[in-house]
Amino acid sequence: METVRHLVSIKQIQKQYITGDLPVLVVCSDKEAYICKYMPSTNSAFKLVCELVGSTMARTWSIESPATAFVHIEAAHWARIHTPHNFTAPAWGYKKLDNIVDITPTTCNQVKNTNSLLMQLLKIALFDFWIANEDRTCNNANLLYDIVVNKLVSIDYGGIFNTSTFEYPLSQLTMTDTILYAELFRHLVKEKSNEDVISMANQLKGYYDACITNCEQEIQPILDVIPVEWNIPRLVVESKLKQLVNQEWTDAVWLNFLECLKDNLEEQI
Repeated sequence: METVRHLVSIKQIQKQYITGDLPVLVVCSDKEAYICKYMPSTNSAFKLVCELVGSTMARTWSIESPATAFVHIEAAHWARIHTPHNFTAPAWGYKKLDNIVDITPTTCNQVKNTNSLLMQLLKIALFDFWIANEDRTCNNANLLYDIVVNKLVSIDYGGIFNTSTFEYPLSQLTMTDTILYAELFRHLVKEKSNEDVISMANQLKGYYDACITNCEQEIQPILDVIPVEWNIPRLVVESKLKQLVNQEWTDAVWLNFLECLKDNLEEQI
């Protein structure tokens, strides 16, 4: 696991977004801007743990994702923001990127229709099946397109573990729950045969197995960096992380991924 940087805000919050978690845009001590999610004023920050886990595991899978940091937002810099929050707990920040397109049903046609980008999307979809990400769907891609390097960038992991569910075992996604049901997928498989797409997916099996092995090594480092201020019971998180690398789960995920892929391809005929 890469060392997670600790940054400090250097000016008042620049903006608050109107998306679900009401994140804020913060200029930090490295002179870069970060989109930050923060701990609520009460209870614990399980969704922030999901962001930490999701972004760490995505990098372990070599999935493109913004740089991250723990961001300590000075109390004075919250002056214009009235959303309840915990002043003392560090926020989780994603570096704001330039030269990107936010993927929506109306913008996905700007993504080049290439095998490379389709393979990137298949890797992201498989990752979502594995980590039970319920927040990347046909209506909410949680993807950016870097038009300079021609890559998909994965963002937002608050919906992993079946939408931040820690008290129950992991459950499988359905064919309509994933990015495979989105307009972007239809755009990237256009003019490709179903057999070719399925063949590409099957090529991911060795990559998938290697990713699981590598992710198992990330469990303790993740537990070690969870801020005390987030008020999270480590044993609960550890149990959830171990479910991810359980052989029964990983085998079932692979079969479900292929089945949902085939079902979505057949639905387009």
